[in-house]
Amino acid sequence: MKITDLLKKEGIKIGGTCKNKQDAIDQMVELMCKEGNINDPEKYKKAVLAREAESTTAIGEGIAIPHAKTDAVSRPGLAAMTVPNGVDYDAPDEEPSDLIFLIAAPNTESNVHLEVLARLSGMLMDDDFTDALRQAKTADEFLAVIDKAESESEAAETAKASADNGLPDIVAITACPTGIAHTYMAAEALEKQAKAMGLSLKAETQGSVGAKNVLTAEEIANAKGVIIAADKKIELNRFAGKQVYQTSVSAGINKPEELINAIVNNQAPVLDGTAPAASAVTEKQGFAGSFYKNLMNGVSHMLPFVVGGGILIALSFLIDQPGLGTSAYGSSIPAAAFFNQIGNAAFGFMLPILAGYIAMAIADRPGLAVGFVGGYIAKEGLSFAALTGGAAISGGFLGALFAGFAAGYITLWLGKVFSKLPDSLEGIKPVLLFPLVGIFCIGALMFLVNP
Repeated sequence: MKITDLLKKEGIKIGGTCKNKQDAIDQMVELMCKEGNINDPEKYKKAVLAREAESTTAIGEGIAIPHAKTDAVSRPGLAAMTVPNGVDYDAPDEEPSDLIFLIAAPNTESNVHLEVLARLSGMLMDDDFTDALRQAKTADEFLAVIDKAESESEAAETAKASADNGLPDIVAITACPTGIAHTYMAAEALEKQAKAMGLSLKAETQGSVGAKNVLTAEEIANAKGVIIAADKKIELNRFAGKQVYQTSVSAGINKPEELINAIVNNQAPVLDGTAPAASAVTEKQGFAGSFYKNLMNGVSHMLPFVVGGGILIALSFLIDQPGLGTSAYGSSIPAAAFFNQIGNAAFGFMLPILAGYIAMAIADRPGLAVGFVGGYIAKEGLSFAALTGGAAISGGFLGALFAGFAAGYITLWLGKVFSKLPDSLEGIKPVLLFPLVGIFCIGALMFLVNP
């Protein structure tokens, strides 16, 4: 699949004018609809705006790449617009954006199109390519520029694969919440800057298509250090003993030289193999950024249970026409009860999963079991009052949120306490000490604070 298989003439606007960012998005969505890629325009626009609410998709240098992956998309597609006078798109360099690409990705397991979008994202880091796009006078010229650059990019990738047998000086991981565009742009920017500095850098991309260009143990061992440019949780255990500099994916795009110099000049801390979650961050995100990232780790793991369970419960009501209007509606006949019980079983995991993965985002794997138990206690409403004859009242979603964050920070605290124990006890910390003491602590706390 080529880029021009996703971008049609109908989806290209040359010489557009936009009043503001909202107007630009409205026009881009209209172009996408003209290509016949969207089955629910309003839902798709809401998904694009929700992505913008997380952080701007403008990357600077006049480029913006709004995108969304949603079931409002019937087939993958691209739309593009040049804006000679630019539009304020909240770019990190505070410059107007004059080249905008909109990406529509269907919410399916087939991700072949995402590899094409990743290729486009990398090509947009080439100034000659973007300048040629801006100078195009017609949609046909615009497509011709893309075709030519894509052919050259594929040839360069093939040559690189056959010639590159050495080990990289620096390794990196790039990732963003949606894993469509910024993931690959950060990787391209880092590799390009390293080459300009006379260094070799290999970037593993953790996008919607899964991990690509995966780092090997030999490459990690040989590397001087590791750059983590990501806006989601990254497993760090394999980098124990290496310099690790963790920052946002936008910094990977906009400040690659600064990140590389941090490794070259030994300014990044060495990751301790026993406490990876607490020692690898050098660029603080602040409370809001940290809270959001930890929360999203829980929510993203919880959503499949909500979606699957919710649809099955809805089917039980659809099937149960004989029980309509009765207290047993949804389970008055065996077929409806079958769907209802499976759906409710899935729902039963929702709050423990939310709490468990929030705790894991904070404290890595030792926090997982502690968070699960805290979330379960919140769901069931277990408390000291209930032990003495009071009613058990579920803490619900808020109770699970509290349990997840509490479990994560309890586990971090235990890590500091256990660091003082003899080295001979290292082997039993993850299998005995963390789960035993952590589960006891979160259990006592939740029994105390539950409604």
